[in-house]
Amino acid sequence: MTSPSTKPSAAVAATVGLLALASAMGIGRFSLTPILPLMQHDRGLTFAAGAWLATGNYLGYLVGALACMAFAPRPVSAIRWGLIGVAVFTVAMGLSHSPLLWLALRFFAGAASALVLVGVSAWAMPILARSGKERWSGWVFAGVGIGIAFAGLVGLAAGLDAWGSGATWIVMGAVAVALALPLWRPLASDGVVTDRTEPKAQAMPRRTLVVAACYGLFGYGYIIPATFLPALARGYIDDPAVFGWVWPVFGAAAALSTIAAARFGQGLPPARLWMGAQWVLVAGLLAPVISLNLATLLIAAIGVGGTFMVITMAGIKEVLRVGGPKASRGIGMMTAAFSVGQIAGPLTVSAFAGSGNAFTVASVIAALALVVGNVVLWASGPRQDRGMSPEVAKN
Repeated sequence: MTSPSTKPSAAVAATVGLLALASAMGIGRFSLTPILPLMQHDRGLTFAAGAWLATGNYLGYLVGALACMAFAPRPVSAIRWGLIGVAVFTVAMGLSHSPLLWLALRFFAGAASALVLVGVSAWAMPILARSGKERWSGWVFAGVGIGIAFAGLVGLAAGLDAWGSGATWIVMGAVAVALALPLWRPLASDGVVTDRTEPKAQAMPRRTLVVAACYGLFGYGYIIPATFLPALARGYIDDPAVFGWVWPVFGAAAALSTIAAARFGQGLPPARLWMGAQWVLVAGLLAPVISLNLATLLIAAIGVGGTFMVITMAGIKEVLRVGGPKASRGIGMMTAAFSVGQIAGPLTVSAFAGSGNAFTVASVIAALALVVGNVVLWASGPRQDRGMSPEVAKN
């Protein structure tokens, strides 16, 4: 354990966490979404092939999460090398013309991004809690939305100026490099006790297992619009100056939502915050299914983008609440379950690709999964998570 003088401040933890998640998630995970329409145009990528690239990224995310569960790497090492991996594999996407290599690169970028998410959660959150600045967690997770909004704006600029998908990947990768290098030094001392001090055979709390299962249902429910919303908008609106704004709006909603939730939902149990946000997610998911137009596309972008990181933040807080500051294995389990759900989502779209209603059918199934997740969270949680005080529940 490092001495107190070497422990990062809450401001450093929040800043590093924000920038690291902006790169790992906005670029390592979600950059395919705004670039997919470009690849469809200049590389002839089909909707089904795009689903397989997304699945490869999610499979890598699963492998990265499982590695965190099995080996419990130091959070700092996970963040550092994950950021370097995101940068290298993203640049390589722009230099390659092979679909098989694209699949491999998206796989490794997904694994690298999982390392960063688990590392940041296990590193920054305890520092903020110890410093009495837990409400700053909203800024940490706002990094995901900021990264998504940035990737969307780059995709919008690329569509308007006809950069081509290769050049767009290289720009994204260059930004990831620019973020990875300066973040290396502030991570020199973490001051956080990791799972290495815990017995490896220690059983997971039952609540952690329930939360992880519900988080997997959430991963399945949100990933369909998160992957295909820009492509859906492009199919409805020909003008890139219009449909290109869907993803930046999605990212801006994600960034603002975590800050607002951390500020105004401070006294709310994490599970209740999760359930409330997930009902909004269901509405956003179903809006373009009921009627596809510009208004419902924006409702989907705001409803899905404005909730998925709130749910992520709330889920991680719930695991930290149950497992304490040494809960990185629990976070790894959550991330792994989430990854399984993500993998199933695009595969569902692919399975119905020949019907002409792939997005609609998959979206209805996803909405049902989210409803089941909410019911399980409500039924299995503490009384206060169900909106009841212990005294009321006894009567």
